[in-house]
Amino acid sequence: MQLSIRPNLVSIPDNPLPDGGRIEWLKTKDGITLRTAYWRPPSIENGKIIVVMQGRTEFIERYAETTGELLKRGFHVIVFDWRGQGGSERLLPNPRKGHVERFDDYKADLQAVIALMMDRFNGLERVALAHSMGGAVLLGALAHDDALFERCVLSAPMIGLSMVRRPKLAHIAARLLVGFGLAHSYVPGGTDGATFPYEDNPLTQDQHRHGIAGKVFKIAPDLAIGSPTIGWTATSFNAMAELQKPSTAERIKTPILIAAGPEDRITSTVHAQAFAKNLPNGQFLAMEGAEHEVLLEIEPIRQAFWKAFDQFIAEG
Repeated sequence: MQLSIRPNLVSIPDNPLPDGGRIEWLKTKDGITLRTAYWRPPSIENGKIIVVMQGRTEFIERYAETTGELLKRGFHVIVFDWRGQGGSERLLPNPRKGHVERFDDYKADLQAVIALMMDRFNGLERVALAHSMGGAVLLGALAHDDALFERCVLSAPMIGLSMVRRPKLAHIAARLLVGFGLAHSYVPGGTDGATFPYEDNPLTQDQHRHGIAGKVFKIAPDLAIGSPTIGWTATSFNAMAELQKPSTAERIKTPILIAAGPEDRITSTVHAQAFAKNLPNGQFLAMEGAEHEVLLEIEPIRQAFWKAFDQFIAEG
């Protein structure tokens, strides 16, 4: 295992981080080191602490604009990098490989962050904002303890994949390849490459926001990861299969808003909508015209998201 050597946050003119952020290294119960940052609102506080849970390949700096939006609303904000990506500890000799041994290991990361939240911000209302893979981790954790957060907002949660034509077959194939000892190998066609070209990308229609990751990587290439491993793929399919059971959603009493674009080419909006329908206190927001990265989309889509976010939070 190796640790990202970057001990700081990377702020660039095209993607400035809000002032006042503090970086902290956390140890999970299984000994993995996580890079975490938190901010206190500069003026008016709303009495809430929000934890931002990123998707696969992402990193704290990618949420600079989102962090600013949350601070403006009076939230205390915690953003962190999952194990194996960003500035947190990498799990394989090739640090570009997106890997985790078991999807449940991500829950240890979340537990460490919640412990920090309770230590530094106890007494504040607990809110979560999770994207894609982060949404899958959060929902899996809530299915075992729905008192972790008092309200949750999810963007394009990874409950199923639309980018895989035959997911059941892909799941079987990944499990077989893991059985042959290939868990640490890239998925077929996988590379160290960390970004999509802008043209016809499945992430966002906003060219400026799309280019932020590449600009950060020029300064901090150690924050980048490439394709997932076969092991990551197999264990992620296991997690998604569990989330697709109606009983999983039915166990979660936490009020949850799920937002996703009907034409998302990465995660399955059909599965996200079905999950929301099975939640006792769930809402679904169809983000018309949005690609996968709702928070990094063009301004009309972002404004629609934040309007729904504000209304949902005000209901609490």
